[in-house]
Amino acid sequence: MSYDLIIVGGGPAAIAAGVYSARKNIKTLIIAENFGGQSSISPEVQNWIGTKSISGEALAQQLKDHLFSYQSETFVIKENELVQTVTKSEAGFSVLTNQGITHQTKTVLITSGGRRRKLTVPGSDKYEQKGITYCASCDGPLFAGRDLVVIGGGNAGFGSAGQLLAYAKSVTLLQHNPEFKAEAITVEALLKDPKFKALTNAEILEVKGGDYTETIVYQDKISGETKEIPAEGIFVEIGFLPNTEMVKDLVTLNKFSAIVVDPKTQASSIPGLWSAGDCSDGLYHQNNIAVGDAIKAVENIFNYLKTN
Repeated sequence: MSYDLIIVGGGPAAIAAGVYSARKNIKTLIIAENFGGQSSISPEVQNWIGTKSISGEALAQQLKDHLFSYQSETFVIKENELVQTVTKSEAGFSVLTNQGITHQTKTVLITSGGRRRKLTVPGSDKYEQKGITYCASCDGPLFAGRDLVVIGGGNAGFGSAGQLLAYAKSVTLLQHNPEFKAEAITVEALLKDPKFKALTNAEILEVKGGDYTETIVYQDKISGETKEIPAEGIFVEIGFLPNTEMVKDLVTLNKFSAIVVDPKTQASSIPGLWSAGDCSDGLYHQNNIAVGDAIKAVENIFNYLKTN
């Protein structure tokens, strides 16, 4: 079957795009391994607009239920499938999945998200979402008044530290390398805060605690000394990998492999293909922003289909 639009992904951006495309009667196929997004593992989400507090699991189920309520002959949902490649075709695009099936479509919206580089030391698996988190703006307020640790000395790490200082008792940033990668002006500004300190040459060895994280152990790579400091919350900022492998030879990507888009429309470098959410080069990674960008893309796709 040929479609007017294929949406790749299953997070909030993909689901928002699906709801809007269904309501506009765009003949659509949405393909994802699962639906709900990365927030599904969060114990509590407090910044989903319109809902004061909700578990990540409940939010994911709400999103999925909303999407599946539109399922029809012209709005097709494929779960437990992954898109492997997107290529240009005579009709528009060919989309190949891991089931060996190729779908044809006039337009494509990539909302495939991304994945964080994980902390991999003893205790990191045990305390995932039990003190170890990967989003300061999402989870930071839950750790108000506590001693917090940020891992990663790039702009993302210092950006998270800056957010956390608004409500933390203290913030310690640990950087593996001998120098910080963040902009010098940012580093200097944060170091003026008496609640903040940043250390280089810190090799993370272990995360300890009871039901939740309590301390983190690291080795000073210069002196060789092992140190243990309070860590009632650990925010990991050691890199983000957009899920864009399926279009890496088709569209323009930035140096982080995110899809470069026009911020007014979410259109990519190739006509007929759009992107929204964490796989695009948007500045901020937030569910609410991803949803808005995806809706913006569908509005533009709708106009594109009417004139092409």
